[in-house]
Amino acid sequence: MEYENKLVLAPMVRVGTLPFRLLAADYGADITYGEEIIDHKLLKCERQINECINTTDFVEKGTGNVIFRTCHLERNQVVFQMGTSDAVRALTAAQMVCKDVAALDINMGCPKSFSVSGGMGAALLSKPELIHDILTTLKRNLDLPVTCKIRLLKLSQDTVELARRIEKTGVSAIAVHGRKVADRPRDPAKWSEIADIVAALSIPVIANGDVFEFEDFQRIKFATGASSIMVARGALWNASIFSSGNKVHWEDVKREYVRKSILWDNDIKSTKHTLKEMIMHYSSLGLPEGKAVIKSETLTDIARLYGEERYYQLVNGRR
Repeated sequence: MEYENKLVLAPMVRVGTLPFRLLAADYGADITYGEEIIDHKLLKCERQINECINTTDFVEKGTGNVIFRTCHLERNQVVFQMGTSDAVRALTAAQMVCKDVAALDINMGCPKSFSVSGGMGAALLSKPELIHDILTTLKRNLDLPVTCKIRLLKLSQDTVELARRIEKTGVSAIAVHGRKVADRPRDPAKWSEIADIVAALSIPVIANGDVFEFEDFQRIKFATGASSIMVARGALWNASIFSSGNKVHWEDVKREYVRKSILWDNDIKSTKHTLKEMIMHYSSLGLPEGKAVIKSETLTDIARLYGEERYYQLVNGRR
């Protein structure tokens, strides 16, 4: 895994599943992060080969829910992002997936309660000793690249100091979301503070925040000096943001996502969540399309809604 001059799909909960990762890759994403998976959750899974659709699935024992799904098409670019607050547990979980992904990333920036309440995500930012323990344990025992994704601390110098401590653990790269924990998505990303981190480190820094058009990749790269650029909402709203050519109309991108969800038998809740996020940016869930997505109970319903019944029948006829 190389981290120079790469376009990166950010980890997004309930969005970064296999169909969306492959969609982003088709449009030009070099590296694709999966949604954050909590180590406790992964440890309840067993690895299974799904011969029906040629995927590797990590299936939760008891429920049968697919917690993580990947395939050979993304083997050299998919990053497994983990939520953890314990080095030994993180290693045990990482060893389950390390043969099936290109790199492992530790989430140190998620501000949401489900992550912070367990001492994970942004809660780690105030625990540099634990960060060091987790990252060094993983680096010493795994043969794949280990990285982490952080947010800004209240003071820029404190973020720089934390990033320096992280660099000393031997990680291959560090992703920096240019917002603080208390900031909201509407608050502008602080590219200048990412630049401070870039100037202080020798390892690649992946800059994240306020990338909504293809041209923004060069703007943030110039402003921060970062090695690579990561995008979340801009890709969610239109995954063709990764394409250097003309942006594909969002309706066409949305339909391609539906086809990939059908092809890879994506979880209906995840598919609906992603479609609703796409719709809300351009339209309203109160209009007929949004209402129909909300009411959909199966991928068959989604296929019918978007005129992909024939494709659905073709795909399922082969299984």
